[in-house]
Amino acid sequence: MAEWTERAELLFKKEGLDNLKNAHILVVGLGGVGSFAAEFLARAGVGNMTIVDGDVVDITNINRQLPALHSTVGQPKITIVGDRLMDINPELNLIRIQEFLSPERAFEIVTNQFDYVLDCIDSVTPKLNLIIAAKRKKVKIISSMGAGGKMLASKVKVGDISKTAYCPFAKTIRHRLRDVKINKLKVVFSIEKPDKNSLKMTDGKNYKKSFYGTNSYMPALFGLHAAETVINTVVNAKKNNK
Repeated sequence: MAEWTERAELLFKKEGLDNLKNAHILVVGLGGVGSFAAEFLARAGVGNMTIVDGDVVDITNINRQLPALHSTVGQPKITIVGDRLMDINPELNLIRIQEFLSPERAFEIVTNQFDYVLDCIDSVTPKLNLIIAAKRKKVKIISSMGAGGKMLASKVKVGDISKTAYCPFAKTIRHRLRDVKINKLKVVFSIEKPDKNSLKMTDGKNYKKSFYGTNSYMPALFGLHAAETVINTVVNAKKNNK
């Protein structure tokens, strides 16, 4: 009987698949971006994964998040996503951390045991804490910027945060990182201008407490680009070191 990794091994070769099996990836945030990214990693053959999320499924998550169904509303995302990952690969060494990331915990959780960190957090302060922790500890990280208010899949890119445009979220993160002397960060972003008519103010006219409308595929696409970056880096690890 063929192994479930047969098709992956044909593409990655045995060495690349072994690299994935031996890799340990940290995924923080299991919403629209992180849930898909974690699944892509598991299906690729990543052997060790730590997932972090303290949230539960909300009815408004259904249009874009992998764990969100009418039957799962109110349930912890980490339970649903974690169980799904284990069903994909029963041999996966999966560590689940059910909590929202505080500044102290970001520095505790991020260690050099991880080959890569996927930052899939959608709020500024915990995102900054995670990025700073990874940068200070010299752990590779890729960070997702804003997918809201955008429709064009062809405009999604991976690059340094200095290359971002038309992304209010990225602008905020970029400026805050400069304050702590961090100038380089690999990010997933879109160069499409966000649809301002989709912006909903949640606190009067306070722009900082607002959000854009989102569709079904853009967060997943951001997760795909993040997972692709990690998978290719891990598969080609020895090649990159030559």
